Amino acid sequence: MKKFISILLAGGMALSLVACGSNGGTESKTAETSKSEEPTSVVADEAETKSEAVDKGQELVIYTNSGSDGRDQWLIDKAAEAGYKIQVLPLGASDVTNRLIAEKNNAIADVVIGQNNIEYEKLKAEDLLLPWEPDWVDGVDASLVDKDGFYYPISTTPLLLIYNNEMSNPPKDWTDLVKPEYKGLYQLHGLGGGTGKTVFAGIVSRYKDPNGDLGISEEGWEIAKDYFGNSHLIAQGEDSIGAIIDGSLPMDMHWASGVITEQRDRDYKFGIMTPEVGEPFVVESVAIVKTTRKPELSVDFLNWFGSAEIQLAWSDAWGTIPAQKEALEQVDDDIKEMMSILKPQDLDWGFIAENID
Repeated sequence: MKKFISILLAGGMALSLVACGSNGGTESKTAETSKSEEPTSVVADEAETKSEAVDKGQELVIYTNSGSDGRDQWLIDKAAEAGYKIQVLPLGASDVTNRLIAEKNNAIADVVIGQNNIEYEKLKAEDLLLPWEPDWVDGVDASLVDKDGFYYPISTTPLLLIYNNEMSNPPKDWTDLVKPEYKGLYQLHGLGGGTGKTVFAGIVSRYKDPNGDLGISEEGWEIAKDYFGNSHLIAQGEDSIGAIIDGSLPMDMHWASGVITEQRDRDYKFGIMTPEVGEPFVVESVAIVKTTRKPELSVDFLNWFGSAEIQLAWSDAWGTIPAQKEALEQVDDDIKEMMSILKPQDLDWGFIAENID
């Protein structure tokens, strides 16, 4: 079974499709600036990071797994209105991490947006992040903030199974998908992105066994085999949402903000599976790459991007669920309605982070 899963994971990484921010826009040209000097910790007060105190003529390079479906261009345009010049490289969550590790000795990125705790912990372990502090930190739940001060939350994202609203017998849990009646009827994103990886972890980690392969029981690996084996893996360019609506593939794995956006754009109300154990919730955060040559500008930019005003605008545009309490109080009613039926799944993130790769 371990051999099967290893092959499966490799295939999922290679596919690295459109899950949770995989490349949905044009890849930015890369900067060729050497960044060998290592800056020290940057705290907003010490860095004099008010907009007028930094050189906005410099260009920032941003890696993000939240750049699909036009989010990258929205960010570029909105930043330009505030005087920032940025390049955005949209990739899947694992691809962002792998690229940063590969570029460790010749870093290109200045800022990372959108990764979850699992990915940031890997970057911390590789000594790739710069400790800093935004000026909006008091506006978010302290429990979501990295205790070491490397990354800070901007939004929370429940990961969902959505389905055609005329479906007569929808599944009640991810584990139901292994049943023969659902074979070939549900769509999954590749494991190169955070959505596919986190949902998978939320399934198999229910079957913990200290004597099992990678800490998972044989039953868990059988569930994993059938979960993938019964699925349709989404290929780049496919309209997975359209397939739900027309009923050809009536179920789809999706992130909550994308569901909100699609419901608005297509004037369609999806069914949403609500497992008794809850949904995997991920926290999306922002961080600064340790080798940036522009630490003050990076802090200034993230002070702007993580503010309640911009996070509310981001939510209005893309259906995200802000971590900023002030912004969360002002989100649209459809977001409040969705959040009222969801609850976080209790996941052992330490166990997952240790074994997920």
